[in-house]
Amino acid sequence: MLTNAGHQAWFVGGCVRNALIGAAASDLDITTDATPDVVCALGQKADFRVVPTGIDHGTVTVIVDGTQFEITTFRRDIDTDGRHATVAFANTPDEDARRRDFTMNAIYAAPDGTLHDPLGGIPDALAGHVRFIGGAAQRIREDYLRILRFFRFFAWYGDPALGIDADGLAACAANLDGIDGLSAERIGNEIRKLLAAPDPAPAIASMAASGALLRVLPGAAPDVLTILIHIEEMAKLEPDFMRRLAALGGDPDRLRLSKAEAARWAILRETDQNAGEVGYRHGANTAIDRLAVLSASLSQPMDKTQIAAAQLGAGQSLPVKAADFMPALQGPALGAALKAAEASWIASGFTLTRDDLLP
Repeated sequence: MLTNAGHQAWFVGGCVRNALIGAAASDLDITTDATPDVVCALGQKADFRVVPTGIDHGTVTVIVDGTQFEITTFRRDIDTDGRHATVAFANTPDEDARRRDFTMNAIYAAPDGTLHDPLGGIPDALAGHVRFIGGAAQRIREDYLRILRFFRFFAWYGDPALGIDADGLAACAANLDGIDGLSAERIGNEIRKLLAAPDPAPAIASMAASGALLRVLPGAAPDVLTILIHIEEMAKLEPDFMRRLAALGGDPDRLRLSKAEAARWAILRETDQNAGEVGYRHGANTAIDRLAVLSASLSQPMDKTQIAAAQLGAGQSLPVKAADFMPALQGPALGAALKAAEASWIASGFTLTRDDLLP
């Protein structure tokens, strides 16, 4: 659509980076010299669905047979305030590249697969070197969310053996006050993505070393996450944001958890209930997640008998109901009797029968 009309069109960002390193690509971003109004007109002429998702910033979504393409006009920054940028349209991918965050995100691919790498992103992507474009401090001051993105990208695409980029880490540490101006939604989204990485422990340790972790999750214990990752590997548990957040501890207020997430976080941090009871009340997966968090906090492997108890509890139903105590008991006395029966049944390992539980 774009090239037939005489315009430049380049795939850019995550889809190019991930293709280079053999990872899956979820977003298809295209950058072009065509202005948004031209993109809209061309899309409508081609009978594609066109959605002006970010037209004020130069972005139009074009949907072709259910596949979304985010098409953005080449841009350059005019002014930034640490959260938002005022942009002007540019004419070349080289100008566009200089306003991006990391070198591995500024690699361009033409429709025929020809690569254009104006800032050395290809060797960085292949080496697992997450590096800011130009001066790291300048890139961060343009948008302070880039501090958290730096650690998130290291978690997903960085080589732990190579280590985190020293210049980038120093720039993050020197600009931490900028985090305070970020919304809880933006912070929470970044931490969710970071903790979903296969092994986010090295990135979280670097966050702690820079002081950034304290800003977004005060009181967190990064060493516990390292132990949890090992436990997950041994137990073949899939990465889970909430399990890992619970292991880190601290105050998650700056992450703006949903009510459901906050409730699950509290369950996973619970230390009083036994595994069978957690399985009975919340299901086997939650009970096993809680066991993993507890084991990590104690620096010990998960107890197989506790796993079995969690699985056993998940399949149980209390063998008595309120009607079994009526009409002899009513009101608060009925509730107390039912609660006591449930507690006895759980304590027995779910072995007491209905007859055992009735007075």
